[in-house]
Amino acid sequence: MKLLRVGTAGAERPALLDATGVLRDLSGIVPDIDGALLADDAALGRIRDAAAGELPALEGAGSDAAASRIGPPLARIGKIVCIGLNYHDHARETGAEPPAEPVIFFKAPDTVVGPNDTVLVPRGAAKTDWEVELAVVIGRTARYLESHEEALTHVAGYAVAHDVSEREFQIERGGTWDKGKNCETFNPFGPWLVTADEVPDPQALPLRLWVNGELKQNGTTADQIFPVAEVVRYVSQFMTLYPGDVINTGTPAGVALGQPEPKPYLRAGDVVELEIEGLGRQRQELRDA
Repeated sequence: MKLLRVGTAGAERPALLDATGVLRDLSGIVPDIDGALLADDAALGRIRDAAAGELPALEGAGSDAAASRIGPPLARIGKIVCIGLNYHDHARETGAEPPAEPVIFFKAPDTVVGPNDTVLVPRGAAKTDWEVELAVVIGRTARYLESHEEALTHVAGYAVAHDVSEREFQIERGGTWDKGKNCETFNPFGPWLVTADEVPDPQALPLRLWVNGELKQNGTTADQIFPVAEVVRYVSQFMTLYPGDVINTGTPAGVALGQPEPKPYLRAGDVVELEIEGLGRQRQELRDA
């Protein structure tokens, strides 16, 4: 299933994208798409049963700009765990040694915006960068998982994430990476949450990103240093993962940081588009905060 949330920010309604591309209203079946829903097999079953029948088309979708806005596909995200330097080609382009264990940092849930919402270039920023990433959405409480097979049973689905990063804040201003990762609007998310049964191999997903129409990133999750199953297993050794938590699993080569001087960092007025095959596409215009 392709689950999404549609409407003005803070007032999104749950929806399903059917096989013909029509948005179907789920608000008569479930109150929202969140961790509680993902952990409720009976509620997910009701959605599947309804999808096999005739769900009503989402009223206003396509006709009213505010009503048809696509929001983040998951409400009330618990935490966003991010994996750094998780692609062989990205490590090479930045001159970094491939890590022996996954590098973990966090993004606050309030960085999340819809897939086509405006991204704000922070005040004082000079090195705002792009990163297309596969996001893993947790559907079952995970702690001390023992195997890759067990880890994948805890995944509810997958989505596109844009891990926007301010490199000067991240690298040159002292401390950990968090200052360059948690600026407002720095995690566009969606358009859909695609349930895990529709992604038979998370290590076979092409990822692409364009800036002002120019292809910058063209990678595949097959190049991940630590595959999805290992990332989920590994993270569960250090923290409990709950339904509605999200893991951003890293970015392939092609970021501005890895390019020759002068590096083409993002500025107000730029347009970024990104996609993961089967998981949908995002488009953001940048403006100054």
